[in-house]
Amino acid sequence: MTEGLTHTDERGQARMVDVAGKAETHRRAVAVALVRMRPETLEMIAEGRAPKGDVFAVARVAGIMAAKKTSDLVPLCHPLSITHASVELEPVDSGVRVTAVVETDGKTGVEMEALTAASVAALTLYDMCKAVDRGMTVDGLGLLSKEGGKSGTWTREESSNS
Repeated sequence: MTEGLTHTDERGQARMVDVAGKAETHRRAVAVALVRMRPETLEMIAEGRAPKGDVFAVARVAGIMAAKKTSDLVPLCHPLSITHASVELEPVDSGVRVTAVVETDGKTGVEMEALTAASVAALTLYDMCKAVDRGMTVDGLGLLSKEGGKSGTWTREESSNS
């Protein structure tokens, strides 16, 4: 019934995974999101004319802070000692591509931290620009890669998040 699900017990009830017996390894995860917007909105951001200030700086800091707070937001995530977190924001034809990288040395991975960083950075970008473009969307949130742990390295074969 719950075979393969790590956050449920034998009765199907939610539980935090016991990582006590796992080996500590270097863990790294990369996640991405795309904030689609009107060309004028992207131009406003690129030229530094957003009414609320430096959109990229605020979104970058918000994403890094979110990575550090993931266990407060996602109920079954372990609190982690993150050794590195970064958020890059890149203008693309249809908007802004958000890429988050999170690393730690520990017993559990940082996929959720990277996904949280990318999503909160994207939401912050939306918040910073919603006064001029309420039609923006956050699309394609997903994990691009993860390294470390028993399962080793995983990389998305094809990404539609460009």
